[in-house]
Amino acid sequence: MKKIKIIGVVLLIVTAGLFIESCDSKREPGKTYMPDMAYSRAFEAYAPNNLKSEGVNYIPYPVTGTIRRGDLFPFTLAFDSAGYKMSASLKDPLAPLDSTQMAEAKRLFNVNCAICHGPNLDAQGPLSASGKIPAVANLTQKIYVDMPVGTMFYSITYGKNNMGSYASQLTREQRWMVIQYVKSRQAELNQSSGAASDSTATKDSTMKK
Repeated sequence: MKKIKIIGVVLLIVTAGLFIESCDSKREPGKTYMPDMAYSRAFEAYAPNNLKSEGVNYIPYPVTGTIRRGDLFPFTLAFDSAGYKMSASLKDPLAPLDSTQMAEAKRLFNVNCAICHGPNLDAQGPLSASGKIPAVANLTQKIYVDMPVGTMFYSITYGKNNMGSYASQLTREQRWMVIQYVKSRQAELNQSSGAASDSTATKDSTMKK
């Protein structure tokens, strides 16, 4: 009888120990099925990463047919003569740029365009002036001053003649910003040349008298 009591006490102690152990929060967790699905890896979207080298299937661009958050609606005109002709009817979707936005548009132009077209739009950028890039458009000429903004956007998006596409370098919004800057600069240059012409005409008239 005494032995039975001893055995009973031992079993009670062992059971209590096992119960306490099972309640210990510091124990090792069990195996997780498909941990990549349960605990996804966090990383900055569109930021440089080495996921591809690690064998992780990752597509850094928006899915075809979708629009990236904050982006403008897609440009759907085809890259052909009909699309080029239709581009003349496109309107600038942006509101007039304020001074801060215009300064950014100027920066974008100087970084991406001035190397050929020149900071004064006169096709006297470093590359065009050196003769390495022939037949650069002089944006101060009447044909470009009168060119519709939609046609300019088409040309920047798809490229035209010796100019390649800048769709990968500039977002749709940035392309429209650059166009607003070009049109603003054209107006300034025309105003300056008009004032200079008037001054010359007045001087000549005075000399004749």
